[in-house]
Amino acid sequence: MKTVVVTDSTAYLSEETRKKLNIHIIPLSVVFGDQSYKEEIDISTEEFYERLRESKELPKTTQPSTGMFVELFEELSKQYDAVISIHLSSGISGTYQGAVTAGQMVDSIKVYPYDSEISCMIQGFYAEEAAKMAMEGEEPEAIIARLDELKSSTRAYFMVDDLTNLQKGGRLSAAQALIGSLLQVKPLLHLVDKVIVPFEKIRTKKKATERIFELLGEDAKSGEAYRACIIHGNRKEEALLWKEKLEAKYPNVEFTISYFGPVIGTHLGEGAMGLGWIKK
Repeated sequence: MKTVVVTDSTAYLSEETRKKLNIHIIPLSVVFGDQSYKEEIDISTEEFYERLRESKELPKTTQPSTGMFVELFEELSKQYDAVISIHLSSGISGTYQGAVTAGQMVDSIKVYPYDSEISCMIQGFYAEEAAKMAMEGEEPEAIIARLDELKSSTRAYFMVDDLTNLQKGGRLSAAQALIGSLLQVKPLLHLVDKVIVPFEKIRTKKKATERIFELLGEDAKSGEAYRACIIHGNRKEEALLWKEKLEAKYPNVEFTISYFGPVIGTHLGEGAMGLGWIKK
């Protein structure tokens, strides 16, 4: 069975990686006022953060329409028998459900929707792994089983400069946002059961950073090989400093740097920092 991989734009995979591994992207969008922009197509991450600073209102985000999925799947059916469609957590977006619905509407290709239960480059790791296996001729069921295996070792933590965007966007309760802002805490956040929840409340950014490093160390001390990604909200220099420190500390971990693009950046805000990892 000839299989191809689709993921959405919130995986923030480079164009080079997408071409090399034949990964197809379906975009989510950000909406400023009455103008909608497909992320990574109509608006770059740099342009987005400039607009975000200038905008008085928080932009909105929208998922791809079912019709966009149907169109993509039908186009892929001309060359492939099956598609594995890997998407950001269904607890924070309806994108995965859109793939499910479209898959039921298309008869020309077998669709395997997959809920990564996460987002950003960790979702990208899943798409990369699936694409490599597809290129080697692995069956879709074997690829899904491998993604489940990766998911069991996945951990990711992030912190934001301001909880306001998460609360306004409905991704964090008003009470949690209020507690964070009143006490000036830097809560570590993570995804549990597909939704964003606080992991620990920490008073300073420095201590929150140290705690994230410590959490990676709890897994890395086993000596096993890991892939990790430092993810930043328009803070590349800070991400490079993290990478330098972490590489010196954990030689068994392969580090890359990625970013919170427009859709995820809308909810986390500029200045967010995160670290995620999976066992190789």
